[in-house]
Amino acid sequence: MTLRQFAEQPPTISAATSWYLADVTQALGKQELFTKQAPQKLKALREHALIESAVSSNRIEGVEVDQKRVGTIVFGKAALRDRDEEEVRGYRNALNLIHARGARLSISEATILRLHSLSRGGIGDAGEYKQSDNDIMEVFPDGHREVRFRTVRFADTPTFMAELVQRWEEVLRQRSVHPLIALAAFNLDFFCIHPFRDGNGRASRLLFLLLSYHQGLEVGRYISLERLIEQNKERYYETLKLSSEGWHQGKHNPWHYINFLLYTLLDAYKVFERRVGETSSPRGAKTELVLHAIGTQQGEFRLADIERLCPGVGRDWIRALLAQIRKDGKVTCAGRGVAARWRRISE
Repeated sequence: MTLRQFAEQPPTISAATSWYLADVTQALGKQELFTKQAPQKLKALREHALIESAVSSNRIEGVEVDQKRVGTIVFGKAALRDRDEEEVRGYRNALNLIHARGARLSISEATILRLHSLSRGGIGDAGEYKQSDNDIMEVFPDGHREVRFRTVRFADTPTFMAELVQRWEEVLRQRSVHPLIALAAFNLDFFCIHPFRDGNGRASRLLFLLLSYHQGLEVGRYISLERLIEQNKERYYETLKLSSEGWHQGKHNPWHYINFLLYTLLDAYKVFERRVGETSSPRGAKTELVLHAIGTQQGEFRLADIERLCPGVGRDWIRALLAQIRKDGKVTCAGRGVAARWRRISE
């Protein structure tokens, strides 16, 4: 319904949205400069982003895995223990497809079904449109449930999905709206259609990354967009709720959600610029990644936990850095050797 509106009547852009567009466009102009610097650093950023994206996008949906096995799940070939691990690795496989094919991967129903199938581990009805209605429910503290949003009926889903792809192509061809606004509108419409029985949120975030590639925005290769969304999860759901009200009648206000996604892209570029800009810093790329991994720890952690989250960083480097920040009073340590348990002072 959003892309239909934009195709039939070009929207009036608010000042806030205009600023987001200008800032993201400016960041895009610097992208090539950044991606030519420090190849080894970019490799480490890519690997770290892959881990964060696979874990965060699933965690938003309540899928949790043992942090000690994250590296094995994302990069290893070992047998998986349960369904949650299968979904995290499946999401990794979908990310690999997008990163490898980028803008050469078409925006089509076939691609959407394939991404959903990969992200759900190819099990059950993965890669198939829903066969029953799946309204979005809200569970209240007392346990009762209410319908928060009525999604498109399952019988109408194929028609709506075909129009979604058609409207995307039409809006880009006619240039009736800025491509980044069209990108966010596509994502909102996909969410409101809710074409799958399960895994719609994860599929929407994969499409956000893919559509970004189609517009030349490759920041998601180095900085996890899913992680940034998870860090702002309350705002994410709030803007979705506000922008979906009245969607079926075409009377909704899509700008809450559109601005949120533009903000997320801009935030990703700020993080990317900061990390790449530290090339000449004494801390360097490896130190930045290790410090970030330490900052995500809750409670006690081991050196091996940090090692798994920082592929490409040697154990001796991590050990030396932990010793340094311990002297700085930022972490404490109990025990010695492999049995040592660390904890951030802020804990």
